[in-house]
Parts: sequence; structure tokens; C-alpha cells
Amino acid sequence: MRPGRRLSRRGRQRLAADAGLLVLAAAFVVPLLWLVFASLNAEANLKVRPPTDPTLDNFSAVLTDEITFTPMWNSLLICGGATLLTVLCASLAAYPLSRFRSRFSRPYLLTILFSTCLPITAVMVPVYALFVQINLVDTMHGTAFFLATSQLPFAVWLMKNFMDGVPVVLEEAAWTDGANWWQSLLRVIVPLMGPGMTVVTIYSFIMMWGNFFVPFMLLLSPEKLPAAVSIFTFFGNYGAVAFGELAAFSMLYSAPVLVLYILISRRLGGGFTLGGGVKG
Repeated sequence: MRPGRRLSRRGRQRLAADAGLLVLAAAFVVPLLWLVFASLNAEANLKVRPPTDPTLDNFSAVLTDEITFTPMWNSLLICGGATLLTVLCASLAAYPLSRFRSRFSRPYLLTILFSTCLPITAVMVPVYALFVQINLVDTMHGTAFFLATSQLPFAVWLMKNFMDGVPVVLEEAAWTDGANWWQSLLRVIVPLMGPGMTVVTIYSFIMMWGNFFVPFMLLLSPEKLPAAVSIFTFFGNYGAVAFGELAAFSMLYSAPVLVLYILISRRLGGGFTLGGGVKG
């Protein structure tokens, strides 16, 4: 009887775990279903139901220069440039933190970790005042600089942890061959950190791509606004919302992130092996 009771208890535990996973899956799947259904429904509302007469009119309405193409291009310029700057600066900052030991390393890392917890609204007022003084308000490059700066602390923290996993013996072999620290970083560490740099790149780009508050505060001209801010065009007065067009725009807005992940996801499965990096 005891083995049967144990099996029954395990079965109940498994059913409870499966039920919890189904609830979590529904929390993610239901909004996605609404997004797909509403984008194909000319009379979309907040109800999750398949459209009776599917149509692409919502996509035709949003596929214009003013609504989609120009904001998307602005987002790619701002977020793409900021991501490249973040990855570059994070790599350069993580190298000494990973390879050199100092009594200031731990306090510095703790300061970086603390800075990642600060809400962006806490520093937005002094940043805006600074940008006014140096004439960076309503500039796309100024917005990209601030986005990169706000994302840099966590990127440095991630990059340092990934860099710690690269064996120092590989660098020492490069130094023996006459390479300096810059050459060892570019030719030894960076190629072996493909998965780590991919994670930092994707995470940084996603965080910047969905950032609404920073470009909303720093950009004033409508032709410079990214897609994260132009989404306001689908919210009218008195609570009126164009749900169908909003859903269609949201699907187009999510496409660059999915494309980026698909293009570089192969590097996530890569890594380094000591045997493959050092010849016997």
C-alpha cells in the first residue's frame, strides 16, 4: 500500500506542477492570441476571439511613413547605435575588472550593481537639465548616448561574468607570442565570448527598444520620435483606442527584436573549450 500511496502522492504533485505551468503559459499565450486576432479584425476590441471576417486593413492603415516606417527607422538608429556603444564600452570596462585584482574592484562592482537598481525617473530631471545646457535635447545621438549610459552598468556586470569564464592561459599564450592586451582582447577573448556578447547585445537592444520614457522626454520633434513613442497615435481622446491598428502596429514593432534574435541565436549555443583553444 505504501508504494501505491507514494505513487499517488507523486501523481498529485505532478498534476499540481502541470496546472501551475498551464496557468503561467496561459498568462503569456492569451495576450499573444489577442494580438493576432485583433490585428486581423476590423472591429477589434478587448475580447479574445477569432475574427469572423479576417482582413489586412489594419496593417494597410499603419503601413505609412508617418505611423510606422519613419518611427521604426528612428528606433533602429537610436537603439542600434546605443547597443553597439554599450557592448563596446562594456567589453572595455569588463576586461580590467576580470583580469586585474584590486581592493577597489569589489566596491566598484557593488556600485555598478546598485546603479542598475536606480529607476530611470530618479535621474531624468538632472539629465534633462544637463542636456539643455549642452544642446543635446531633441537630438537622436544624445538620446542614444543616454540610453547606452543607462544600460551600461548591467552590461558591464554581465560582460565581466562572461569574461571570467575565458581561461587566462589563452591570453598568456598570446602574450608569449608577443601580443599586447588590446590584441589579446580582440583576437582571443572576444571570439571566445560569442554567446556572452550575444546575450548582452540582445538584452541591451530589447531594453532600449521598449524604452518609452527616455525618448519621450528628450525628443521633441515628431519626425525624430521612435516607434516606442509613436504608439501614442493609436490612443485617442476620451479613452478611445484603435485596437485593431494598435495590434497590427505592435506585431510590426516586435518584428525587429525577433529578427535580431533569430539572426544571432546560433551563437548562443557556442562556447569555448580549453582543448580547442590551446594546441598541445
